[in-house]
Amino acid sequence: MGSSTASASLHIEGMTCASCVGRVERAIRAVPGVAEASVNLATERANVRFDRDAGPLAVIDAIRDAGYTARPLLPDDDSSDREAEAREREFAGLRRSLIAAALLTLPVFLIAMAPGLGHHPPIEFALATLVLFGPGLRFYRKGIPALLRRAPDMNSLVVLGTAAAWGYSVVATFLPRALPAGTAHLYYEASSVIVTLILLGRMLEARARGRTSQAIRRLVGLRPKTARVLRDGEARDVPLDEVTPGDLVQVRPGERVPVDGVVVEGNSLVDEAMISGEPLPLRKGPGAEVTGGTINRTGSFTARVSRTGADTLLAQIIRMVEQAQGSKLPIQALVDKVTAWFVPAVMAAALATFALWMALGPRPALGFALVNAVAVLIIACPCAMGLATPTSIMVGTGRAAEWGLLFRKDEALQALRDVSVVALDKTGTLTAGQPELTDLVAAEGFDAGEVLALVAAVEARSEHPIAAAIVEAADARGLAYGRVSGFEALPGHGVTAMVDGRGVAIGADRLMARHGLDLAPFAETAARLGEEGKSPLYAAIDGRLAAIIAVADPIRETSPQAIAALHALGLKVAIITGDNRRTAEAIARALGIDEVVAEVLPAGKVEALRALRGQGRRIAFVGDGINDAPALAEADVGIAIGTGTDIAIESADVILMSGDVRGVPNAIGLSRATIRNIRQNLFWAFAYNVLLIPVAAGALYPVSGTLLSPMLAAGAMAMSSLFVLGNALRLRRAAPTLALRAAPPPPISSQPGYRIAR
Repeated sequence: MGSSTASASLHIEGMTCASCVGRVERAIRAVPGVAEASVNLATERANVRFDRDAGPLAVIDAIRDAGYTARPLLPDDDSSDREAEAREREFAGLRRSLIAAALLTLPVFLIAMAPGLGHHPPIEFALATLVLFGPGLRFYRKGIPALLRRAPDMNSLVVLGTAAAWGYSVVATFLPRALPAGTAHLYYEASSVIVTLILLGRMLEARARGRTSQAIRRLVGLRPKTARVLRDGEARDVPLDEVTPGDLVQVRPGERVPVDGVVVEGNSLVDEAMISGEPLPLRKGPGAEVTGGTINRTGSFTARVSRTGADTLLAQIIRMVEQAQGSKLPIQALVDKVTAWFVPAVMAAALATFALWMALGPRPALGFALVNAVAVLIIACPCAMGLATPTSIMVGTGRAAEWGLLFRKDEALQALRDVSVVALDKTGTLTAGQPELTDLVAAEGFDAGEVLALVAAVEARSEHPIAAAIVEAADARGLAYGRVSGFEALPGHGVTAMVDGRGVAIGADRLMARHGLDLAPFAETAARLGEEGKSPLYAAIDGRLAAIIAVADPIRETSPQAIAALHALGLKVAIITGDNRRTAEAIARALGIDEVVAEVLPAGKVEALRALRGQGRRIAFVGDGINDAPALAEADVGIAIGTGTDIAIESADVILMSGDVRGVPNAIGLSRATIRNIRQNLFWAFAYNVLLIPVAAGALYPVSGTLLSPMLAAGAMAMSSLFVLGNALRLRRAAPTLALRAAPPPPISSQPGYRIAR
């Protein structure tokens, strides 16, 4: 969509089943200017994209005309708390209705089931009427208008079933002669028990649905209500919405950081586990960024506020999790097609059941026809089909957020399951992204420490990452630099300068050849360094070859675990990098990577992905830099390291907030578990209806004389929804493929630190 479109999220009340979802979606899409609409039963939300000229008010009106209510959710709307309160009110209301219905139904049930008590039609009529039009009135208030709009839903099925049983009983009580002889039976207990059991199912369902959104509530709960702000030289506790960027806030031991900011004074260890999934506290000192919602473990510090409200990282995470939880996966398309005709089909099946029993059933045919038609109406359950996918998505994406995994794009959760190749950028993804000096071997007649001091003095004038690595190594040894003059950078070759009157040249073999120096003394060492994936440089002092220097970007200590876990998941792993092939192949050998694509430009990474995608393979690409953005967008699933650039993150489908590449197998493992859970739910929901609707219609009667009571049908209907919800909630116990704990360093030579030899 272009810039001429806008999007809005709406909270919708009144939806009870998959048919409601389809009805609301059709109503929204019928509004002129709406380009896209997605409605989620589990979250009770609609995500709408529309022309800027249209606006959300017309959408809200259309939803109201369809029989539901909606309100817009603003970016800074603290909606999670309000929705949690609304769910609690809904649960409390259902519980009150259930208690009242149960107390009224019990005598009716006992009279019907205990022959010794005898029938008391007026009493049964009075109690059943109180049940239907007291606690059960909620079904009639929604079901009858839906019928009148010719858009029946689950409430409509309950209305038809209970009203038929109750209405027939009323005729049998007060006008028995109007019925054929021998057919004046009472079904008050059926109508009352149906309402009671469906209320029980709705109450349990409301509680279970509330549990699916606990991840959001936990994230919201991370936000402190107040902050200790320094104003006029005094520290005051002020409400969080009064804190503005630029304020100074004090954070004491054990407190949560109130907002995003930068430490200006003090030192501490900060636990960022709930943001990134990383279990180890991080040291924070002046200049370090801190994130709202994280926990200050030890010391105290003062931070200058950089972001507040909806702009904080935590608020953005909450929005992304909410969007992911409200998304629709491609697998949902089948469900939508089925539920579009499901309720009308059930009503047709009930009518056909009634007609067949009237024509072919034993006497009294009318009683059999009525009972079986009511059972068909009641047992059909679009609720289970409507909840099968969104509840699993809610729980799965919530669990992912706890591990520091954020799904930015709707389809990524399903697409990850089908990935067969994971391609990773090297620098900043598999490696630390910060070159370090690993080797310095001095030639005969030179002191290694002196050479390093002279080389570092020259490289201090350069901004090249390799120069920074050499200077950092010299600083770590406490070496003193001499005066530098005549500094000259030679692109593609190296740098030269005078240091305290001594000529110093540092660069590639091309620069040494330019100075007429023979590199044979270091030929063996250079070959070894190349095999280890290091970049050899040479230093010359006063026209003599002085040393060979190696700089390498060390492999992250977590990379070997991640690659091994990806292989254990049955995936191929590739590395795509702009570095030279020898370095890339050395890292690939050390990590057991299957395919190497080296010496490619950013645009070349896109071509490399297309080549890897050959033979129908689906590709996930993992990267962190600006130059990775095209590849992240091209891949079937783009996974960005959360500590990388904003551009890379915006191009990605999935974000690893911890910056830990072990999150990749975790994301793929969770995707597989979630899609497997969804398939289980859909199988149960469809199989339930396919098997039990014929049973309710009386298909077993000719064989075994078995009929399904409408009361049992109501209980079975409630259980189907609860089974789906319970199965989805199992994802809350899903364990990560790799726990994000400290990993041992891999046994390869390109690790941090350096060695200096004569």
